[in-house]
Amino acid sequence: MAAAAAGKQWFALTFRDPNERWLGVNQATPVLERFLDVELKRRNLPASALALVGFSQGTMMALHAGLRRAAPPFAIVGYSGLLVGPPEAEMEKFAGEIKSRPPVLLVHGDQDDLIPAQALFHASSGLAALSIPVEWHLSYGIGHGIDQEGMRHGGEFLARRAAAMR
Repeated sequence: MAAAAAGKQWFALTFRDPNERWLGVNQATPVLERFLDVELKRRNLPASALALVGFSQGTMMALHAGLRRAAPPFAIVGYSGLLVGPPEAEMEKFAGEIKSRPPVLLVHGDQDDLIPAQALFHASSGLAALSIPVEWHLSYGIGHGIDQEGMRHGGEFLARRAAAMR
């Protein structure tokens, strides 16, 4: 994970290569996978106890890694991010990589100037096309960030999913 101006980023973005997000999530996923596996073991938790919550690139990583785990997370919540897809020629391979279909909640601000709100609708339709249950919430007047309403939606979603696991 590299430092960015206002936080951390999983991979560098130059906006020069149209495939850099795809390359970035694929290069960073093994690091995230190792971290998740070590933490689950360290805390003596089953894989089914894992929920992934991400913001921006964290959403990209949560979706990319979470949908490829042999044991699915019990939920994924993504804020102000997007579903990263491969170059068009590799879409069939992309669908074949999906190993798990955990329920997903996507939350996005309608005033996001970094990752436009349209990414929410693109991601939700892409997930639905992969038979992944998805819910979404659009936060009005919010840019690239998370508001209290979005936090509430995320918390309630996770609570409902946790209750369903019992």
